[in-house]
Amino acid sequence: MPTKIYKRDGRLVRFEPEKISNAMHKAFSDVCVDDSKILAELTRKAVKEADKKFYHKMPRVEDVQDIVERVLLNAGYERTAKAYMEYRRKHADIRDAKKFLGVASDSLKLSVNAIRVLEQRYLLKDDHGNVIETPQQMFHRVAREVARVEARYGKRDPEATEDKFYNMMSRLEFLPNSPTLMNAGTRMGQLSACFVLPVEDSMEGIFNTLKHMALIHQSGGGTGFSFSRLRPSGDMVASTKCAASGPVSFMKIFDTATDVIKQGGRRRGANMGVLRVDHPDIIKFITAKKDPALFQNFNLSVAVTDEFMKAAEKGKDYELLNPRTNAVAAKMNAKDVLKLMVTMAWNNGDPGIIFIDEVNRHNPTQAYGEIESTNPCGEQPLLPYESCNLGSVNLARFVTEKKEIDWHRLERTVKLAVRFLDNVIDANNFPLPKIEEVTKANRKVGLGVMGFADVLIKLGIAYDSDKAVRFAEKTMKFIHDKAIEESQELARERGSFPNFKKSTLSKKHRVMRNASLTTVAPTGTISIIAGCSSGIEPLFGVSFVRNVMSGAELLETNAEFEKTARQKGFYSKELLMEVARQGTVQKVNGVPKDTKQLFVTALDIKPEWHIKIQAAFQRYTDSAVSKTINFPSTATIDDVEKAYKLAFKLKCKGITVYRYGSRPGQVLTFGEKPKERYLSADSEYAGGCPSTECPF
Repeated sequence: MPTKIYKRDGRLVRFEPEKISNAMHKAFSDVCVDDSKILAELTRKAVKEADKKFYHKMPRVEDVQDIVERVLLNAGYERTAKAYMEYRRKHADIRDAKKFLGVASDSLKLSVNAIRVLEQRYLLKDDHGNVIETPQQMFHRVAREVARVEARYGKRDPEATEDKFYNMMSRLEFLPNSPTLMNAGTRMGQLSACFVLPVEDSMEGIFNTLKHMALIHQSGGGTGFSFSRLRPSGDMVASTKCAASGPVSFMKIFDTATDVIKQGGRRRGANMGVLRVDHPDIIKFITAKKDPALFQNFNLSVAVTDEFMKAAEKGKDYELLNPRTNAVAAKMNAKDVLKLMVTMAWNNGDPGIIFIDEVNRHNPTQAYGEIESTNPCGEQPLLPYESCNLGSVNLARFVTEKKEIDWHRLERTVKLAVRFLDNVIDANNFPLPKIEEVTKANRKVGLGVMGFADVLIKLGIAYDSDKAVRFAEKTMKFIHDKAIEESQELARERGSFPNFKKSTLSKKHRVMRNASLTTVAPTGTISIIAGCSSGIEPLFGVSFVRNVMSGAELLETNAEFEKTARQKGFYSKELLMEVARQGTVQKVNGVPKDTKQLFVTALDIKPEWHIKIQAAFQRYTDSAVSKTINFPSTATIDDVEKAYKLAFKLKCKGITVYRYGSRPGQVLTFGEKPKERYLSADSEYAGGCPSTECPF
């Protein structure tokens, strides 16, 4: 047989018959044919023909693929041959698209859209804007910088750890948050995604925070603020003897500054604005986004208390308190205020809710202050001046051929990811000394998941089912338990976080390196790079058109759906386009009932199942869970109110809802004309909230 073969990029590599066998096996699997008794013989025939045709010559990859097609056809396996040809055609299209994007080679086998996102956002560029690194080099850069920290503690070999970090990322089993991928090993060196800054009730305090926000946004981080300390509008300002303008007016300054800063950044700045439900300006805050042109750089959340929710349930009044004097300023009916929140959320998605008492019940460092706000997407409650670096395990990479979770490999990855995230704290170039001080005192990290919807499909579990809820709990408990084990191991190597002795964790554990370990974030662009579903969101589309680059569109289809369609014999290109036109498989003729039950999308699923999944993950998550509760455009205000109350009942730490079509400029849309109607997604949309104001 040939000893060498030419790859498409011109490299001459060793001829490996097992690759022929693997390719045939995949084609047989796609059409659900048992090849156990024929695969070896078919492989032998293909190798024999290659030997005969290329005796003393070096074949190309395409030559051997042609031989495989002929062998399958001659043996009577027409369906398998067709699946193999389709695989070749699809990958030829992908290679052509990558060439159009200027990608010469891609050993990681990333999608066209992943390459586009990497080039736009992550890969290093020269002074002229030209990309000067490959995705592999990016992973090496990040792994090297984060592994260097090992030398400080002298327990592990930094080079060996670098290899482990690189392999974990390049296999797309784990990816850190965007600033780490963008900035590790660069002059910027700011690696954290989440920051919370205090807003003090003085002009100097407000504008100091504004300056700090600008520095954080410039480095790629997002910021959260509670404006609850600011005196209400109309309150007296002693120094000027004038009336105060109130929190909402100052939020406009923060919004405008963010708009200016984002023009030069690799991703736009993002903010979370929080106001307590008992602040006298709460009505102005709730209705702040009534004009959709305002606060486009803010997500808004009302910090509601247990007392308020109970009063709303009973239709009772509650007190509004002036934060300057702590005096009662007025009373309002809690039920009416909740109804206004719900109505505004139904109208355009804002405000969301933070159940602030539930958040602080689980605050591990209560001795050092109360939590007032979260990061922009709500999953990371933090103390003032705290920051947190996040990362997500790609669950889809841990499903075996037997349709089981490889728990041992998942454990190894979780533990290595915790070490990685802890190292990031030491490798980080913090934007402010105060942020470094508070962050290192508590050493919070946020390990989460992505690809949850993909795993359910691979395991044959419907997203909207009790079985999915149980699987979510089991998986997150496993990740949380293993994260604790690794944090304790790190503490024995490096010491517990400085505030450990006064933390609530000291009552449960002897040592702990990190005050919090787990967070479920909306993974956004990193899930596009990883080629999986976003966070714990369901699929947003089974087949849809992706706007990959200016003027170009590609039809994307969920790989598991395509595989299922081939195996069950209902695959056709026409069917995939019909699914894209419908936006769901539920109304497409020819798709079996059990397949429809498995391949549900965000708008197919009733809101209560969204919330049940969120609550299941929250039970074993230290921080919070980012999850969009999607509603169809036909949902009512009462539907949204029921969702808010269920989230409170199930002890979620917050809730964000989105009714399809409730904001202009969605990144997930249907064509307007009937003949052109199809589900279309922007290049950086991965799932969750389809509004342009949900940045991550």
